[in-house]
Amino acid sequence: MAELQIDTPRRSEMIDITMRVNGLIPAALKSGICHLFCPHTTAALTINENADPDVKHDLLTKLEQIIPHTESFYRHQEGNSDAHLKAALIGFSLAIPVKNGKLSLGTWQGVYFCEFDGPRQRKIQVYWQTAEA
Repeated sequence: MAELQIDTPRRSEMIDITMRVNGLIPAALKSGICHLFCPHTTAALTINENADPDVKHDLLTKLEQIIPHTESFYRHQEGNSDAHLKAALIGFSLAIPVKNGKLSLGTWQGVYFCEFDGPRQRKIQVYWQTAEA
């Protein structure tokens, strides 16, 4: 197991962590699964396109339209109900195949940490297991 530290400078953002996760996978792991877990209730993990930065913008903009930060009907008193809802919708964990010691992603795919209540210091837990022969 390893832990990835992430500092988020904005309230809402998507940070490509693909290269950082690949750097944590042991070189000896030629085939297996990489498990990522986000132990925060106002942040999430997802896989999406990493070629065009407008995709991140579009996702964050649409999430904000669907689940606005300021709504009068939220009952949670900390002022971050929208962040909890967005994180629950996106999800807190990923399981990604590993091939030849690297994440086996599609051509345009990247792994993203999604911050919805920043700025914060966050962490991601990274686990891996070898594929059984």
